[in-house]
Amino acid sequence: MASVIGVGGVFFKCRDAKKLSDWYRHWLGIEIETDTNSASFLPRTMPEGGYTVLGFFKQETKYFDPSGKPYMINLVVDDLEGVLEKAGNGGAEIVGDIDEYDFGRFGWFIDPEDNKIELWEPRPVENFP
Repeated sequence: MASVIGVGGVFFKCRDAKKLSDWYRHWLGIEIETDTNSASFLPRTMPEGGYTVLGFFKQETKYFDPSGKPYMINLVVDDLEGVLEKAGNGGAEIVGDIDEYDFGRFGWFIDPEDNKIELWEPRPVENFP
């Protein structure tokens, strides 16, 4: 059967790709490949209970605010408060309060190029309803 079976990557334009990838490397600890300004996340690094979502939002959604961009990137983290603190120390604007759900906890920041980044710390599988 010919069908899509997963998300292979997230790609977006930047004013300064090297500078922004260096920011993510320094402040969030993402291993960036210097020749491509990209990072690969292998399935074995996904925590138990983690998964990838492809979401479609109405044009008038406010969920991506205060960023003016027409997208938002969600990154899986192992320590929500710790990553938010590191992003803030790197000059990111922390937005909103941490939200908690049965499937995990969420926090947000605006990166140096006005991209809204959603952080997700999944709950362990045994905590799922």
